[in-house]
Amino acid sequence: MYLEFESMPAHARIWVYQADRKFKQEELVWVKDRLATFCEQWNAHGALMPTSFTIKFDQVIILSVDESQLGASGCSIDSSIRTLREIEEKFGVNLLDQGKVGFLESEDNLTINSVFGIKSNIRSGALQSETIVLNPLVKEKADLGNKWLIPAKESWLNKYFEN
Repeated sequence: MYLEFESMPAHARIWVYQADRKFKQEELVWVKDRLATFCEQWNAHGALMPTSFTIKFDQVIILSVDESQLGASGCSIDSSIRTLREIEEKFGVNLLDQGKVGFLESEDNLTINSVFGIKSNIRSGALQSETIVLNPLVKEKADLGNKWLIPAKESWLNKYFEN
């Protein structure tokens, strides 16, 4: 059953998917409608789960499930991946490749690059130790408040900066 993202409890499990480009406004309308439809019927072993999503920076999809009464099963997670693949195919974006790093060039301008381009981003100065990066490994909705957007030096990227 679909709930507004703000209504999801702090302990709700989340998955973060970074698109390699911003969605256009008309694409966002379609993606939001598709995700809402998916969340309405997202279930585990036939039982509907409280679910939601949000889209940040017009290119980061965050799915959420309240697992307090019923955990997301492998099959239910697979169904979410099928929906994300549908979005990828329809709009020619890459959501599921985990080899991406997202960082803020400004407060609302997100850049997503391949992990293989990190060293060149650092050499050019586009990515510095204080640059805010996305931590896609957050696990709960509460983590979005303090563990999702962090300085690069507090992430796995710290090894690339001179200390």
